[in-house]
Amino acid sequence: MSAVEPMRVGVIGAGYVGLVTAACLAELGHDVTCIDTDAAKVARLKAGEMPIYEPGLEALVAANGARGRLRFATDIAEAAEAGIDVLFIAVGTPTDSSGGGVNLAYVHAAVEQAACALARQSGGFTVVVTKSTVPVGTSRKVAEILGRHLSHERFAVASNPEFLREGSAIADFMQPDRIVVGSQSARARAILDELYSPLVRAGRPMVVTSAVETAELVKYAANAFLATKITFINELARLCEATGADITELARGLGLDDRIGAKFLAAGPGFGGSCFPKDLLALIKTGTDYGSPVEIVETVIRANDRHKQLMVRKIRTALGGTLQNRRIGVLGLSFKAETDDMRNAPALTIVPQLIAEGADVNAYDPAASATAREHLPQLSLAASVEAAVTGADAVVILTEWSVFRSIDWRRLGPMMRRPLVIDLRNIYEPDAMVRQGMDYLPLGRQEAEPPFRAAAE
Repeated sequence: MSAVEPMRVGVIGAGYVGLVTAACLAELGHDVTCIDTDAAKVARLKAGEMPIYEPGLEALVAANGARGRLRFATDIAEAAEAGIDVLFIAVGTPTDSSGGGVNLAYVHAAVEQAACALARQSGGFTVVVTKSTVPVGTSRKVAEILGRHLSHERFAVASNPEFLREGSAIADFMQPDRIVVGSQSARARAILDELYSPLVRAGRPMVVTSAVETAELVKYAANAFLATKITFINELARLCEATGADITELARGLGLDDRIGAKFLAAGPGFGGSCFPKDLLALIKTGTDYGSPVEIVETVIRANDRHKQLMVRKIRTALGGTLQNRRIGVLGLSFKAETDDMRNAPALTIVPQLIAEGADVNAYDPAASATAREHLPQLSLAASVEAAVTGADAVVILTEWSVFRSIDWRRLGPMMRRPLVIDLRNIYEPDAMVRQGMDYLPLGRQEAEPPFRAAAE
């Protein structure tokens, strides 16, 4: 897949969004420079080392580096010298100290540096695009900063929010559900249409908005809706346990309604990650600032936090009402499978609570062990599934890694003090687990015969 006419693209930020964006745009045939002020990170990237875990990314970066389409730099001036047709801003947008708004300091600094670099060149037109998730009104502020250094004939501003899921980011970029582009500038919209033309020709829909505010709001609206869907199914999972219903069958009955859809209807220990919690808080703040509260979203945050605490109670109850001196093996720490990201992961709430109540926790994750050491220094980390479950009174599944689905519990069960699996991701079938000699406690489902045997006090 290649572009009709290669464009000169700059991407400021070699984090998750920026690096994937740069590599994929190079794969489309564009000439891309990815800029980051972290010299150590840039040196690693030039040496072919990835600063993040994402399936397929290392090979994609290497292939396009070898083709000469993808370069890395610490100074935007390197890219500006040759001219930049499209410049993406893909830097961090953390929650600010007030606990809800977005800290746009990195965005503003990147735009200021870009404006100064572009101003030193004799001419050219650049579309400056916010790829980072930013609140409504950011693009107008970006235009204001650029206007201090450049004539308005030399730039336009656009919003092109990312919809990348960790673990499947490359596929999400190359085969997107939709591409959202917003700008008041018809010229900017035309340039971005050309930039993404290989994807559009392949049948990927582009949503173009003449109000940049619409594009800025789309990402927040999408994440709030998905978080609501997850929280809804988790609350129904608890109701299923109380009433004797089965959440997997219920979810199928819901998901086959094409007005609802089957995605994001898998019960679990609560949502986490870098986007949902931060974006929901930002949307709430925007609603408050504009005098239009989004009360459903406020409730979703409270319900998700409560659900994580109820998962601790579920584990405690399964172990006889106390966690004191209980040995618990935890499988999975990242907030979802196929990533090492632990930001706002359910494990960050559940595991410390287990430890605080006296449990001896030994955890294993296929990719997130190094990250876990930073977030949970008190946690014992196992080098394998076997090491995590040996001697355990219970094993808790927190992340739906595919490698866990193929565990031979007939072999591992005897290594445990008690063969109990508390599956908060429902990755197993109850009957199959009982046939392997395990006591099995799923989420929102009834236990298979023989009945689940509660631990003695």
